[in-house]
Amino acid sequence: MAKRRMLLGLAATAMATMAMGGSASAGVLAPTAANCDDATAAKVFAPWLDGASYSLAPGGNAEGPTSGWTFAGGAQVVSGGGAKSFAIPSGGKLTTAPVCVGLENPTIRFFARRTGGSLLSTLAVSVRFQTVLGLTATLPIGVVPGLSTSWSPSLPMTVIANLLPLLPNDKTAVQFQFTPVLGGSWAVDDVYVDPMRMR
Repeated sequence: MAKRRMLLGLAATAMATMAMGGSASAGVLAPTAANCDDATAAKVFAPWLDGASYSLAPGGNAEGPTSGWTFAGGAQVVSGGGAKSFAIPSGGKLTTAPVCVGLENPTIRFFARRTGGSLLSTLAVSVRFQTVLGLTATLPIGVVPGLSTSWSPSLPMTVIANLLPLLPNDKTAVQFQFTPVLGGSWAVDDVYVDPMRMR
């Protein structure tokens, strides 16, 4: 089992190395997280036939402190969604605060909607993490199509970087990035991570 985990971690690093191109550089600060304590989990997506328990990412509902989040190109917190949500205009980028993940945190889900632009607009989702080589890499993990302007849950997206820790209780800090593609503006709310051991 330990050998299998090591191979999975090395595979994740290899994928990141191949994919990172200009996305990684020495000297860039890697995501860090001060608190890796287990968060409260709930079956948030049960109405959509997902029985997994998810925990809210730090600041993930936009209704409390958003320290550690990065708002670029006009991204900001606005009213809507729950009490508040994250708005990302065309050309903008939203990056979460660092989140601790490990082998037991395989996926993320969130709510999103297209708020402007054409049906061709999509929301690209990436994970940012530090490789075992000490480089900071960004790897795409999913896309939300812009077919609807109504709030809807994303499909589960595989974190991938959660394979880097080699032991069950080990954690690594990652950040998730949301970027509109092909124009359009988007709103994101309630970013959740799946703590698989708490199912």
